Amino acid sequence: MKRPHLLLLLALFGLGHSLHAQKKAPVKANPLKQAVQASVDAQFTNMTELSDKIWAFEEIAFQESQSSAALSAYAEKLGFKVTRGVGEIPTAFVAEYGSGTPIIGIMGEFDGLPGLSQNKVPFKSPLHAGAPGHGCGHNLFGVASLGAASAIKDLIASGELKGTIRFYGTPAEEKYFGKLWMIRAGLMDDVDIMMDWHPADETKTEVQKGLALVDFLVEFNGQAAHASGDPWNGRSASDALELYTNGINYYREHIKPTVRIHYHIQDAGKVVNVVPDYSRLWVRVRDSSRDGLLPVYKQVEKMAEGAAIMANVSHKVTLVSGVHEILVNRTGSAVMQQNIEALGAISYTDEEQAFAKKIQEANGKPLVGVLSEIKPMEETLEHSMGGSTDVGDVSWVVPTIRMGATVAPTGTPWHSWAVVASVGMSIGHKGMGYASKALAMTMVDLFKNETLRNEIKAEFAQKKGSYVYKGMVPSGPPPLKAGY
Repeated sequence: MKRPHLLLLLALFGLGHSLHAQKKAPVKANPLKQAVQASVDAQFTNMTELSDKIWAFEEIAFQESQSSAALSAYAEKLGFKVTRGVGEIPTAFVAEYGSGTPIIGIMGEFDGLPGLSQNKVPFKSPLHAGAPGHGCGHNLFGVASLGAASAIKDLIASGELKGTIRFYGTPAEEKYFGKLWMIRAGLMDDVDIMMDWHPADETKTEVQKGLALVDFLVEFNGQAAHASGDPWNGRSASDALELYTNGINYYREHIKPTVRIHYHIQDAGKVVNVVPDYSRLWVRVRDSSRDGLLPVYKQVEKMAEGAAIMANVSHKVTLVSGVHEILVNRTGSAVMQQNIEALGAISYTDEEQAFAKKIQEANGKPLVGVLSEIKPMEETLEHSMGGSTDVGDVSWVVPTIRMGATVAPTGTPWHSWAVVASVGMSIGHKGMGYASKALAMTMVDLFKNETLRNEIKAEFAQKKGSYVYKGMVPSGPPPLKAGY
């Protein structure tokens, strides 16, 4: 039996669990948007429990078996049809409800980062020494997106909306970029518009491009020998590694300010009295566009050969993967901005603000707490900086609308213990609930307004132009057991 106004009644009369998180702006009531807000409120306790489970699982790229299982099981319980192991990735899945068009997708990530395990306290205190932790808030990411998808599912089930809602469980964003293999498998080819959000230290519509990136390994192989007895019989792989990193560092003077190069020495020998016969370096090159990135990558790749020649060793360069910058869709972003403004800013308790200030004190930041405000939509910069994401590749395949929601105190160093602490407690939970509501409200607009969908697609086509997308991913299956 259909009950199309149940969620609306919950919203109007304040029944069910309340986030106690938003200051509502005075806007004209939209019954469907009130309904999805009420749905998120009704789910919020379950969402919080699920996000805390994923926080505690502490799983890294392609190893998120418990996190994926928990999210996909929750989706099934909500009534979605779930397909697991998509794109040759055991932890990737798709959850779908409805039929026909439009098909609106929404993405969720759930991998953590190595070495960031942390208790839910505002000072550095590892929960499990050396273990991973959610220093990017991905324990909240997938849960909020799935909560939004569920709110839309309820409206499709009641007949209030027509079409298909599809949730993508996307692993390995922090390394390898799992969405690339999902795109390669054609899993997003029929999507009309894709939704995305990311945990942040401020709440806003995301309209910056981020950075394109290429991720590769450089290995050197030489000849071992006694470091004192007969070093002339050795050919040092670590010498080649040092020559290579010196070359990279001298090269920095001659690249554009938008370029970033960083590396991690993974192996430079085992003991001091052996000339090392093997060394390995993990390298990333970034720029504000794919076109600017590729020449720098080719030069850095050639430099590895030069280092090998100087040290008289052999070398090998292996592509891990690479991502595009984001193709921003301002038409869709403007709709997201309207819904964020309608929700208003998140409110925080005195206890939460005290926790935030202790986080800031521990990191040498101004003690301003969590800033609660909604700013106007930014201009999209030609050369925006920041991080990189495989959402960039998705945005070149399907029009993508993005937002960020506050889950940590202002100025918190990202990818750090401080984020892990914040996303495991109520500050993070509130941001999760807020993102879920804003995403669901925006999807109501997308489902109901065909003209809007066509305008979003027109901007996408105009900006993409004649460019033919090709993912920067090696042939063969994903590197599921490569680790960090």
